[in-house]
Amino acid sequence: MTRLMASLSLAVAALFVLSLLVGPASIAPLDSLAGLFGGGDGPVAMVMREIRLPRAILAAMIGASLGLAGAAMQGYLRNPLAEPGLIGVSGSAALGAVIAIQTGLSASFALGLPLMALAGALGGVLLVLALAGPRGGSLVLILAGIAISAMAGALTQLVLNLSQNPFAVNEIVFWMMGSLADRSMTHLWLALPFTLLGWVLLASLGRGLDALTLGEDAAEAMGIHLSRLRLVLILGTACVVGAGTAVAGAIGFVGLVVPHLLRPWVGAQPSRLLWASALGGAAMLLAADLAVRLVLPERDLKLGVLTALVGAPLFLHLIYKTRREMP
Repeated sequence: MTRLMASLSLAVAALFVLSLLVGPASIAPLDSLAGLFGGGDGPVAMVMREIRLPRAILAAMIGASLGLAGAAMQGYLRNPLAEPGLIGVSGSAALGAVIAIQTGLSASFALGLPLMALAGALGGVLLVLALAGPRGGSLVLILAGIAISAMAGALTQLVLNLSQNPFAVNEIVFWMMGSLADRSMTHLWLALPFTLLGWVLLASLGRGLDALTLGEDAAEAMGIHLSRLRLVLILGTACVVGAGTAVAGAIGFVGLVVPHLLRPWVGAQPSRLLWASALGGAAMLLAADLAVRLVLPERDLKLGVLTALVGAPLFLHLIYKTRREMP
């Protein structure tokens, strides 16, 4: 376990540094580092501090959030196919962002889009809690999340269908593909409080998730309050996924694939998988964001598209491998 965490930490650190050094502006590595840590205000310093640094931090932060939330969701539901968007937060946040774009709020107010996305995420989680009820089990939670996701998706499609502004439709479509391009420190400071709160909530679930591996009755006998555990899970996931979707758009498969890949390395223990998946998610999204800058840089390949292209076949391979190993 220690070796795995050290390897993942080194991978995240190396990818973070590479993310700072790679970009459309041809800047030598030493000049890049001098611009980042020096006291000047020239163009190199502006590129490093206002463009590359927030992009790298957001990639690591959102990737860690998705990995952590995915591991927590899979641990609670005891289902390796679960993922953070299952409770409808991603779809609700996307709906809020789409409304902001369609109404022109995002054009008139710089933070209109991420704030509306956060509001949509909050509305979605409140609806999930209301539908699931205080005593609803995991099945009720899944059904409530599917219902909210379907409703948010339908309303998003309705906005696209009725929109008479082709520029708004184009912006909506590209935003929903997910990207970290042109993100600034303002986006980082907006997402950071919600992300940190979500990390604290999800990290506190380790003992309860370990107990759930023995079954719900055994977990309750060990003093685990399942209703409280579920509430913390929903709120933590809503914070990290809502904040990530608000500033980067829809990015899928990270929270689904990363925990699945790392589970054999932690002995299938949910509490260990939480932190391993956080580091693995950060590494995956940093690597994917590097790839979109190196592969077809002139065509602006979207981050969410790349994670889906890589994640979907990988996940299909994992399903096939798991099926072959079944007796």
